[in-house]
Amino acid sequence: MEIFGRHLEAKSLIVNPDGETLRLLASHDERRTVFGSPSYVSEARNRSAGRTYIVEGGVEPGVQQQGLSLERAETVLKEVRAYLKDREVIQVDRTVGDTPGHRLHGRLYITKPYARIAYMWHQSLFPAAAAETPDMVSIFVPEWPERLIFVHPGHRLTCILGTDYFGESKKSFLRMAMYIAKTRGGIGLHAGSKVLRVCQPEGVIRDVGFILFGLSGTGKTTLTVHDHGLREPERVVIRQDDVVLMDAHGACYGTEQGFYIKTEGLTPNQKVLYDAAVSPNAIFENVTVAEDGLVDFVDDRLTTNGRGIILRTEVAGTDDSIDLKRADKVVFITRRQDIVPPVARLTPEQAATYFMLGESIETSAGDPTKAGQAKREVGTNPFIIGSEAEEGNRFLEILRANRDIECFLLNTGSVGEREGRAGEKITIDISTTIMKEIARNSINWTPDPNWGYEVPIAIPGVDLDRYTPSRQFTPAEYRVRIETLRRERQAWLANFPGLDPAIRID
Repeated sequence: MEIFGRHLEAKSLIVNPDGETLRLLASHDERRTVFGSPSYVSEARNRSAGRTYIVEGGVEPGVQQQGLSLERAETVLKEVRAYLKDREVIQVDRTVGDTPGHRLHGRLYITKPYARIAYMWHQSLFPAAAAETPDMVSIFVPEWPERLIFVHPGHRLTCILGTDYFGESKKSFLRMAMYIAKTRGGIGLHAGSKVLRVCQPEGVIRDVGFILFGLSGTGKTTLTVHDHGLREPERVVIRQDDVVLMDAHGACYGTEQGFYIKTEGLTPNQKVLYDAAVSPNAIFENVTVAEDGLVDFVDDRLTTNGRGIILRTEVAGTDDSIDLKRADKVVFITRRQDIVPPVARLTPEQAATYFMLGESIETSAGDPTKAGQAKREVGTNPFIIGSEAEEGNRFLEILRANRDIECFLLNTGSVGEREGRAGEKITIDISTTIMKEIARNSINWTPDPNWGYEVPIAIPGVDLDRYTPSRQFTPAEYRVRIETLRRERQAWLANFPGLDPAIRID
């Protein structure tokens, strides 16, 4: 058998048990909540980014990626396959996406004691037939003595060893799906998607498609599911929370039926997420649950990266589609604290630049030891396979071919923070109002003399005077901060050879 083949031999293979059976198989790990939903606790509480590798010899690892020799991958995979011949293994087949012509069949193999991971993955994606040849395969052995995750793009195979964190399974398939989208002339985006059905200045109701980039902890999920205070005939339609696959024409295809949400601090005030989270169909991971089943979303003794899977169909504001016919507006969510304005409008070239910059903050989902620190991640996407410059160039190519797609930078942090002063916090109400007015085309813009992008002259419902960066500092302080940030951005972009010359900071 070919070592990277998609078939696996095991002592016994449990093929595609339904969700109820998978939950039963995982019952030894379950604590039942008062809502009737299962809760699990894993040993690993976040992704192992530092131990994730791209197998060399096919796709060249990108600047931000680590390579693993083909010989090493083959050696380990032979050992894994030999080990699994004496183990009970669960096989689960699901599809990424649910639109004909845009589905990708994924197959997960995982050792039976970790049925909870199989159950969570089953609930996240759409049904698939085991008789079909899978487009991509992940082999997951949590009990392996070495923690190692490696991806072979050419064979569409991921091997996950020595960790029991569900997110490794989820991202293994979404990572590969994004890579496959790139090979087909599109691009995979770590982004949520939604429609704002709003009244335009001329009085016409129009559906405006949004995609929202942002690393975990920047407010992407909150903004994706927010209703923006719209009332009929205006409304919001939620499409996806995490990953979309964009084609060359700007259409964005969804990937999942389950949203993997952060539960830290979740309260009834966050009605859309909370109502779905207290459903018996939700699944909790590393959330504090008392012996009597009471759930405490505030208690972070287990981790600040508590998670829940909620069904998209139980999220208020969804409909029967996971796709966007078109991404009319592209929003890059950042969380900066000093001189980035609440919103800026970007040209296609500037948008590709901010795609490459991927400015945000680190969260406990990535590296808990650096949570809260400023960071950069191309495309706010830690799951790119191959050249990051190729991703930026492809994104720019799509924007240039679809000039009616508008792009924006949205800061969900604050303006004016410095030592001894917190700055003006940009609240969720401000951010959602800005998005609503973007959809309504009601904002007038003017060029920013320092960065070249456009900033708003006025936004209905927002007191911009409080959030104008230049007013928060003395002219000398402001100039120093501008030049410091400019140098940082230029140095970052210099890391990626092969970028289109238009992707730059002047």
